Amino acid sequence: MRLVKKSTTRAEDIMGEESDFICDSVNLLTEGCRLSVRMHSSDDWPLAEIISIKDVGNMRFYYVHYIDYNKRLDEWVTEERLDTRKVQYPRKDGQTTGTAGNAGGGGGTGASTPNRKTENISILSQSRPASPLSVPPVPTQNDPTVLTAALQKKIARKRKLVDTEESQEVATATPRQTGSMVMQHDDVVTRMKNVEMIELGLHRISPWYFSPYPQEMVNLNCIYICEFCLKYKKSRTSLYRHSIKCNLRNPPGTEIYRKESISFFEIDGRKNKSYSQNLCLLAKLFLDHKTLYYDTDPFLFYVMTEYDLKGYHIVGYFSKEKESTEDYNVACILTLPPYQRKGYGKLLIEFSYELSKFEGKTGTPEKPLSDLGLLSYRSYWSQTILDILLTVKPTPDNEKPQITINEICELTSIKKEDVVSTLQILNLINYYKGQYIISINKDIITTHIDSFQKRKVRIEPKCLHWTPKDWSKRAKW
Repeated sequence: MRLVKKSTTRAEDIMGEESDFICDSVNLLTEGCRLSVRMHSSDDWPLAEIISIKDVGNMRFYYVHYIDYNKRLDEWVTEERLDTRKVQYPRKDGQTTGTAGNAGGGGGTGASTPNRKTENISILSQSRPASPLSVPPVPTQNDPTVLTAALQKKIARKRKLVDTEESQEVATATPRQTGSMVMQHDDVVTRMKNVEMIELGLHRISPWYFSPYPQEMVNLNCIYICEFCLKYKKSRTSLYRHSIKCNLRNPPGTEIYRKESISFFEIDGRKNKSYSQNLCLLAKLFLDHKTLYYDTDPFLFYVMTEYDLKGYHIVGYFSKEKESTEDYNVACILTLPPYQRKGYGKLLIEFSYELSKFEGKTGTPEKPLSDLGLLSYRSYWSQTILDILLTVKPTPDNEKPQITINEICELTSIKKEDVVSTLQILNLINYYKGQYIISINKDIITTHIDSFQKRKVRIEPKCLHWTPKDWSKRAKW
């Protein structure tokens, strides 16, 4: 421990003096350092940031995040995969720290590390109020202003101490639980994957991101999850005993869609709280920009399943608020990794817009979208809008077909902003003779037909048996 502490102190002395430094020992590396690291199963050496360091026996491991790469590629590496010839140490003027003893400071890239003197000053400034900048002349003890000034100073000191304690309590308090998933705020804990492996049905999956499973589950090599009720177990034996008692063979909700082997179940987050919480825990392993809370009452969950003789196996899901003031028709959306690249992601998106059509509304997904989610949505919007444009027919009064953006929104239930942005990305909007017109060339038509033919699974509206509810009346919750 002393050797590590000395090397860390040496690194702190170097920080701020040079931006790049030739590191003669890996013991000088601290959290927040940036250097080249060899990626897993690759000969590439991209720039990476050290998020955390741990010792396991005689081995030291470094958890690194590859700069400009998705966080799902983050991993633990050993020192032979580090290139210490050029190390960028954190700067002193940053807002966050990179020392191992300061867990709240790993949220930013390019973090900084204060020296020992700065730390001591900050501790003292929190433990007692600052001295006045100037000292007025001291009056005589019999002067009544002395007693008044002393009393006021004492009251002010007490108020300051109370305010400091309250601010510290607010800073350390856990966030209010307001929804199943909200935007994530990075810190040292949530930046690191904490689950090594999960087993769901016939699939063993390596998670991508952090998920707040209980600590006793995180320490295991693998978490075993029941694919029907989504309860998590410590061993395959425990899961087998659970499966004998578990009566579920499908998600605990109402089946509202069925076509061949694909079914959708609507699950109320208030009526099926345990299942909804377990679903959010599972989904958080593969969603980056969301953090999980346990209040699922305001949400509906639509779980897509694939049926075989053993039951209905979860493929993916999306959630939506029962009552959204911003016309969100999707809060979180996920296709599990074993079922990706099979068209199921677009099927989930198409189903969410089919619900919006039944409601007579236009909808949009809640932002921000993940990188894969954004690609899926852009692809779906492009195909759906092009399909409308290619099928619109000319009217007797006009030789060329005409359609407005509002009409596209009504036909697709896609919100106007998403329609306009998609047309701009496709470069279909042109300004001609004082008005905007949509022009389609042969290359776009060919690309659309090819991508449209690749979609083997589609939503059939006649297979959807669902009646929208008016959630504005709280009694229905």
